[in-house]
Amino acid sequence: MPPRTAVTGRSQEPRRRFAEELRLLRTQHGESLRQLGTALGWDASLFGKLESGQTLGSPEVAEALDQHYGTPGLLLTLWELAAADPTQFKERYRRYMTLEAEAVSMWHYGVSTVHGLLQTASYARDLLSAGGLRGEDLTEQVEARIGRRALLDGDEAPRFRTILSEAVLRTPLAAPQEWKQQLEHLVDVAGRVHVTLHVLPQASGPHALVSTDVMFLRLPDGRTVAYTENAHRGELIEECSSVERLQRAYDAVRDLALSPAESRKFVMRMLEEVPCEPST
Repeated sequence: MPPRTAVTGRSQEPRRRFAEELRLLRTQHGESLRQLGTALGWDASLFGKLESGQTLGSPEVAEALDQHYGTPGLLLTLWELAAADPTQFKERYRRYMTLEAEAVSMWHYGVSTVHGLLQTASYARDLLSAGGLRGEDLTEQVEARIGRRALLDGDEAPRFRTILSEAVLRTPLAAPQEWKQQLEHLVDVAGRVHVTLHVLPQASGPHALVSTDVMFLRLPDGRTVAYTENAHRGELIEECSSVERLQRAYDAVRDLALSPAESRKFVMRMLEEVPCEPST
């Protein structure tokens, strides 16, 4: 069967299509970027970057543009598709991102950082900049990471379990307010019926995953794959015996972790320990 020709002639790549739609709507309304910025209360340069594909902006911007143009839900839907598009991620992560989007359940262990699905924008920016990203590359990767959080939204979201080493919660961001926001976000997400949060106390001692971040994905066909990661590389593991070995190690770590109720109290205590920023 020959490939289907796009009826509109516009890009079928989500990020580019979002940018094209924004540019078309503004042109149809006869507005300049400056006029659009004045009408919506954002700097005109933001809309220029949106239309050139340099940035995706936030869902709040997409919703404001929908209201401005009288296109309820259209631009927000295009934004969601662009944010979830795996092609925006570095090449070595793309297959994993595709599988993550298809997963019916997920379970994770974090050695030193909060998983990307649970990160705030400030946490993601600090983490990615520590890894060497700068400028537009940093902005794009932060947006891509925050866009992934939509996987945990809604009634059809997959079940997600995370075990965080105590070290994760004792490695704060430099800005106390931003760290407080990250801890509050963990508490909020852990309150969802499909999300379970555990904390693994430092007193638990050595275990088989002591230096390994790992995520397991249960796929619609019943297979389970694993993804292990450190600061420099990640590896997708699909061979059954290797996945099973990692699963046994994960189960042993889960047995050592605090219960969800105890874990929530632990995060709340961490929140109480965040220093207040000095008043200006």
